[in-house]
Amino acid sequence: METDESVRRKALLRELSEVEDRTMWSAQGQFEQAKGWQKLNLWLGSLAAGSAAVSGALVLSGSGLDVLGGVLALFAAAGGAVLTVVNASQRATAATAAANAYLEIQNAARRARLVDTPWMDIEEGRAILQGLTERMDEQNRSAEPISPRAYRKAGRNIKAGGQTASFEEIAANA
Repeated sequence: METDESVRRKALLRELSEVEDRTMWSAQGQFEQAKGWQKLNLWLGSLAAGSAAVSGALVLSGSGLDVLGGVLALFAAAGGAVLTVVNASQRATAATAAANAYLEIQNAARRARLVDTPWMDIEEGRAILQGLTERMDEQNRSAEPISPRAYRKAGRNIKAGGQTASFEEIAANA
């Protein structure tokens, strides 16, 4: 027959596992969101810069393609305006920071579940769980929601064997 303490310890371990799982999904979703923002920033910036360069070359060449050059200049200006409004670079940075905060909570939950909780006092374990839950809730309130696409990609990555991005990977692809 299980004692009250063993029942409480199992419940505590189950909840720590739940915090670990939720933060893993949140971290991976935020990493996927950051990748999306980085790609958007790269594509829009490249298209705007390329359009501006070709536009200037066409207008200065005197080849009679001034109208096409003007259209490309407008396209470059529109691309720059969209980049400014969307602020994809800042959003990628914020998503990466949110993902790393979730990873910190996930790692702390895993350590508490595997290393500390099996041997510590139940009340001490409960206090650790409470602290982790509060950190997770605070991060949930401050992080931008992810897109359905980022959620699906996160799910595929997790189901394929785990998280696939780290801060270093995101920074290397920036």
